[in-house]
Amino acid sequence: MLNELSLTALIIIFIGLILISGFFSGSETALMCLNRYRLRHLANDNHRGGMRAHKLLEKPDRLIGLILIGNNAVNIMITLIAAVIMIRLFGELSVLTSTAILTVIMVLFAEVTPKTLAALRPERFAFPSTFILLPLMKLMFPLVWLVNQFTNVLFKILKINVNQADALHLSQDELRTVVLESGSLISSSHQGMLLGILNLEQVTVEDIMVPRGEIIGINVEDSWEEIVELLQNAQHTRLPVFKGDTDNIVGVIHLRRILKLQNQSNFNKESLLEQVREPYFVPKSTSLNTQLLNFQHAKRRIALVVNEYGELQGLVTLEDILEEIVGEFTTDPANNYNDVHPQEDGTWLVDGSANIRDLNKSLDWTLPTDGPKTLNGLLLEHLESIPEPGTSVKIAGHPIEIIQSHDNGVKTARIYPAPDMENDSEEPETPNSPPEL
Repeated sequence: MLNELSLTALIIIFIGLILISGFFSGSETALMCLNRYRLRHLANDNHRGGMRAHKLLEKPDRLIGLILIGNNAVNIMITLIAAVIMIRLFGELSVLTSTAILTVIMVLFAEVTPKTLAALRPERFAFPSTFILLPLMKLMFPLVWLVNQFTNVLFKILKINVNQADALHLSQDELRTVVLESGSLISSSHQGMLLGILNLEQVTVEDIMVPRGEIIGINVEDSWEEIVELLQNAQHTRLPVFKGDTDNIVGVIHLRRILKLQNQSNFNKESLLEQVREPYFVPKSTSLNTQLLNFQHAKRRIALVVNEYGELQGLVTLEDILEEIVGEFTTDPANNYNDVHPQEDGTWLVDGSANIRDLNKSLDWTLPTDGPKTLNGLLLEHLESIPEPGTSVKIAGHPIEIIQSHDNGVKTARIYPAPDMENDSEEPETPNSPPEL
């Protein structure tokens, strides 16, 4: 049949088949490069091209089967027609020449060019191609189905799981990458909130709690005058109530409950204790994500943190968790952080009790947070002893000098800005050596 066609007709058919082959190659690349989440959004918004593409990609094995069957059939026809054309032009000795020329044409016009264009503009290539692929899928469905059955049998023999559901689910790390790479599509403040939500699972209440030594509460063994003064000057709406010391927690009181009692003549310790609500304890290893749900379920806003022995370690509030998501409720956290004192020479005097995560957030540092929670604990861990004033150590690139210390830890340290060095060692320097800047 091919021998009956003129050379001009064969060349026209050859060019048409090259274009068809390029269409199949480009369609495959474009459809596979589509953003599945954007495509799902377009389909839900009744975007016609998105709906057609989404329908095809619901069964990617069938789509790939259709494209490959069509592409291979066209490529075989191209090979036959190219051979006839070359024989007519150059005779029987043109086989090697036709093979070389055909390879260049196929790679350039039927593979590289259409696939590159499709990868650069997947939606502009994929959506129009669905006008042809959907009817073609219905027409060739029996053959596509048969090919897929043989393929599935082969997958079962090789014990390959062909379930695609897992591929469409993003892990937390992958979702975090999506947020970070969203660029101008999501404002930096909103990016921070989204990342804060994703990080809740990795942070525990121990990381953000108010340490036991810094808890402000009502000691029922204090005089009534001292208790009233504390109530009048309290900066918190909820206060823990204890007897003697914080090891003997009585409960938690909401200052709103005692506003009406203050003007009554019978306002005393007994009436005050009647307004105390039972304490709510949580383990220190509870993740913030879990604790947020626990607060919601228990309808509480404050919890006392205990260790594995039931000993009080600190206090955590709902506001503390929310600040991990939206940031501090103040305009400049560093200005309100009493543990940090900026100096004129660019250094910072930091109290040993300062929380490391708060330091990192307030000053954009990268001190390690997987161990001790306070600067004092971090220094003791690195130096493995109670340091003398003047001792220096470099941690996360920051030279740190001990300014004041006492029998059981570091009271004050001076932290220098991290120098611009490629490899900052975190190993302790020689004690009493000056910090390297």
